[in-house]
Amino acid sequence: MVHIDEPGIRTVQIAGSVPEEMAAAARINVESGAQIIDINMGCPAKKVNRKLAGSALLQYPEQVKSILTAVVNAVDVPVTLKIRTGWEPEHRNCVEIAQLAEECGIQALTIHGRTRACLFNGDAEYDSIRAVKQKVSIPIIANGDITDPLKARAVLDYTGADALMIGRAAQGRPWIFREIQHYLDTGELLPPLPLAEVKRLLCAHVRELHDFYGQAKGYRIARKHVSWYLQEHAPDDQFRRTFNAIEDASEQLEALEAYFENFA
Repeated sequence: MVHIDEPGIRTVQIAGSVPEEMAAAARINVESGAQIIDINMGCPAKKVNRKLAGSALLQYPEQVKSILTAVVNAVDVPVTLKIRTGWEPEHRNCVEIAQLAEECGIQALTIHGRTRACLFNGDAEYDSIRAVKQKVSIPIIANGDITDPLKARAVLDYTGADALMIGRAAQGRPWIFREIQHYLDTGELLPPLPLAEVKRLLCAHVRELHDFYGQAKGYRIARKHVSWYLQEHAPDDQFRRTFNAIEDASEQLEALEAYFENFA
């Protein structure tokens, strides 16, 4: 995928376990317009971990070092890293990995506040993120359970992190970034987004999914996004079941128009 004409800072995340392959992937993406290369050592998915990629690498610091060194030396753009706090609660090693990353030339580090074994269960470990921040000088980005502006402010204050990464909380609620930034800048909460604006954003999002993936694939991908939007703002299980049975892109948009007319 060529990224040269895309606006803004273009970051591409790569994952793998072989240093030479990771370096090659980084070079290819930079040649295609990537301005930052992010290395994924945080993914907990079994299909990724079985290949000794993602968070599985946290068990092997020497392999981590080899990969980071290879990628940093392969490109002339900043290289960043995302990790978890460790492989399992009994073996949290995020401080060790963070220090190693800094030594290898990593420019910023994102930490999801759970081990791989925890998946997304339990509470995020902000103590671990705070401990890392106190041991390294590179920017630290806190991730995990940041669901609203008040939580964002609290996490920044407690961990000392330089920035935040929002993941699951943005599903069906992409305006969360604006809400958080406004609160951090002003100390004031924005009012809830009007339903008419939710409709506008959702329908635009679905159209863009159709355009990007093609209608044959786009309508399938749109299903989960529509479910996230409506679960948050206008829960209706029956409509979601009906919507998920639609197998035509234009019919999806017609169904959404009809759905929101009921709230007019």
